[in-house]
Amino acid sequence: MKTLQTKYKTAILGGLITLTLGIHYGLILEPIFGQAHWIHAIHGRFCYIPIVMAASWFGLRGGVYAASIISLLVLPYVFVRVSGAHDLVGEIVEIIFYFAIAILSGALIDRQLLARKKQEEMRIQLERSHQLSIVGQIAAGVAHEIKNPLASIKGALEIISDENTSPDDKEEFRGILFSEIKRMDGTITEFLNFARPKETKLERLDLSELIPTTTKSVEAHALKLGVTIQKDIEDRIIIHGDKEKLHEMMLNLLLNAIQVSKPESIIEVWLEKRNTSTAILTIKDSGEGVEEADVDRIFEPFYTTKASGIGLGLAIVKAIVESHDGNIEVESQPGQGTKIVVSLPLV
Repeated sequence: MKTLQTKYKTAILGGLITLTLGIHYGLILEPIFGQAHWIHAIHGRFCYIPIVMAASWFGLRGGVYAASIISLLVLPYVFVRVSGAHDLVGEIVEIIFYFAIAILSGALIDRQLLARKKQEEMRIQLERSHQLSIVGQIAAGVAHEIKNPLASIKGALEIISDENTSPDDKEEFRGILFSEIKRMDGTITEFLNFARPKETKLERLDLSELIPTTTKSVEAHALKLGVTIQKDIEDRIIIHGDKEKLHEMMLNLLLNAIQVSKPESIIEVWLEKRNTSTAILTIKDSGEGVEEADVDRIFEPFYTTKASGIGLGLAIVKAIVESHDGNIEVESQPGQGTKIVVSLPLV
């Protein structure tokens, strides 16, 4: 692609140089207007155009090349057709100006390109530093989240292997063993979902059916903790969405709301059309809420206010919403719960 663009630019410059030389040698304007001093003046100024264009496209080298080509092709005219020392000096001064403009504009362009290159290198360095920082956070998070289950697994295995352990205790520690393995698997799966998300496959989807289905899957868990989920779902809210990813988004939001809610509290879920182009999903809990300074941070990877958890759930939620060209907002105050509002474009 770059080579093709270079060829096009070179062809344009060749055409402009040919045109300006045609004017200079009287092949274009003189047959129409006859010999006139103003025609030659037009040519002298017209030559600046391909020189400046060459400098802007190819830098100092391009500008000097264009000035050199024009000067070499003009020299036969200077030494054959120019009469008088005054006119000869004028032509030579004009050629000097060609090179002066080429050097000035080319140097300015090269300086600008060098500054842009340095800025790009700095941006790449900052990006790499940021990526290394994220890798470090991921490594620390994985180490922290896997260390505790491994310790539990090690202890359970030692107790199960002990001949003096009763069958009932062995059975109990087998349950702990499988529970901790499941916990580790969930942690690793969450990291993989964040670090290597699946491609979003959009299809026609009725949110009015998906939201109640997802809500129903966590209602039993909520009731065990004494939390009630109230729904207000408007019918026939159709979007283009990835069913699996939106289910995961809703699940993360509901589980997060359940975890922060107190017993005998209510989580409100409602889905509605704000206008003819936007679907609004709102989830409101009655938990402790979030400090104003922390509201903007809750979607950051690894940020969490809970004693357990790795802080990737809401980061994954935000990524899913953005992959659907949507928007997510948070309203929260300490002691008054948290409201999360997801906006998605309707079909």
